[in-house]
Amino acid sequence: MPEIFRSLYVIIASFVAHTLAQVMKLIILSRKTGKWKWEWHYFFASGGFPSSHASAVMALVIGVALVEGINSTSFAIAVVFASIIMYDAMNVRYYAGKNIQITRQLIDDLQSKEVELSDSPLYLTKMKDVLGHKAMEVLTGAILGGIVAFVLYQVLVLIN
Repeated sequence: MPEIFRSLYVIIASFVAHTLAQVMKLIILSRKTGKWKWEWHYFFASGGFPSSHASAVMALVIGVALVEGINSTSFAIAVVFASIIMYDAMNVRYYAGKNIQITRQLIDDLQSKEVELSDSPLYLTKMKDVLGHKAMEVLTGAILGGIVAFVLYQVLVLIN
């Protein structure tokens, strides 16, 4: 494989895996709601099924493994990076989203009891409920990223 393909392949594989996961989220959302929603903010939103973060970093890991081998320093760096990203998606970001839900519920409960809240715009801030992922969303994203990286590699090898 020419060096230019080797260099670009890993970036392209990660980008394609990420984009495919985001498109899948739009399709899944449309099937759930019964209406097609092609709205850009959904395309760039985090959270949901499958995890585009996991998809991108797993494509990176598999891409580096195929191009440089599993004994390379680059592969080790990619594995550590992917582990941190996927852990963050399942834990830190997931529980941050849960905290947002709890806080919103507390504010709603207080307002329903006609408790006087301060005039702070903080109480009116619209926040997204879901920031992170469940384990299955991360696992599915990782599998998708691995498949994309492997298939794209095979296509590039056949072309060359």
